[in-house]
Amino acid sequence: MNADSPGRIVLLTASHRVAPGLLSWPAWQTLHAADRVLCPDEHHPQLPYLREAGVAVEHGRPSAQDLVEACAGGRTVVVLPSGEGDTTLTDGLARLAGSGRVAMPDLELLPGSYDLPGARLLDLVQVMDRIRRECPWSSRQTHKGLAKYGIEEAYELVEAIEDGDRDELREELGDVLLQVVFHARIAEEYEDADEAFSIDDVAGTIVEKLIHRHPHVFGDAHAETPEDVKEHWLRTKAIEKQRESVTDGVPLGQPGLALAAKLAGRVRTAGLEVEPPSGEGIGYELLALAVRAEAAGVDPEAALRAAGRAYRDAIRAAEGTDA
Repeated sequence: MNADSPGRIVLLTASHRVAPGLLSWPAWQTLHAADRVLCPDEHHPQLPYLREAGVAVEHGRPSAQDLVEACAGGRTVVVLPSGEGDTTLTDGLARLAGSGRVAMPDLELLPGSYDLPGARLLDLVQVMDRIRRECPWSSRQTHKGLAKYGIEEAYELVEAIEDGDRDELREELGDVLLQVVFHARIAEEYEDADEAFSIDDVAGTIVEKLIHRHPHVFGDAHAETPEDVKEHWLRTKAIEKQRESVTDGVPLGQPGLALAAKLAGRVRTAGLEVEPPSGEGIGYELLALAVRAEAAGVDPEAALRAAGRAYRDAIRAAEGTDA
């Protein structure tokens, strides 16, 4: 770059969710080639790694004008903003550029590291950890005390799915995820260290399960159709659980229609010939309807909820409150 060039200001950003020192190759090239490297935060997590790599870093908070002048003669100045950013500096540079009175250097935003998919989950874990320690309500919660919220959030998620509301779906998925992280955080505090586990253990368990049950993705098995996948899944699951009965693992506390349909599905998958019991009362009638629905590929709970919505709309129409 020649002496008449206004130079270059590079704002080098890095994700706090990526370990310090793990910068991209263009970032390291820019740092080593820069005439000056400035960092207003003397405790910036990248500093020890820059020093180890032989990059000299100056501390201080230069003004926008000082920074522009530092680029005179075609020099390149790299600035490492703090984790929260430096709006004072960027706003000042924007004002100078808009004034038209200053020959501005080239301005470049260079991401030194990027968030990987799922990186915001780290934020959730950190926030949950602090809430558990500092919130008078959250710090006293137990698995049993939170159980009802897990049920409520699951139903609200189903409602969002059935309503087709994408904004609600995103929010309700977050609420369900919160329950998972909350319970895992509580589990870290078990008095018996052998029984304690963390969110990493929860994630690790489901990762292992998914890999094991998808050999057509992670192994040598072949699956051409969704039915092939389901058959293998059920076969693998049966081996893992070593169940004595097809009814093992069916939660009896779930809603009645869902329970009946789940049992009917287990019977059908196992190829058993079992007639639903008959008796007096509406319960047996509902059981027969649920078994029929499952055989027809209909979710009786979803069907009843749809009918219930229609009933609600009819009620509101009769009240004159459907506007």
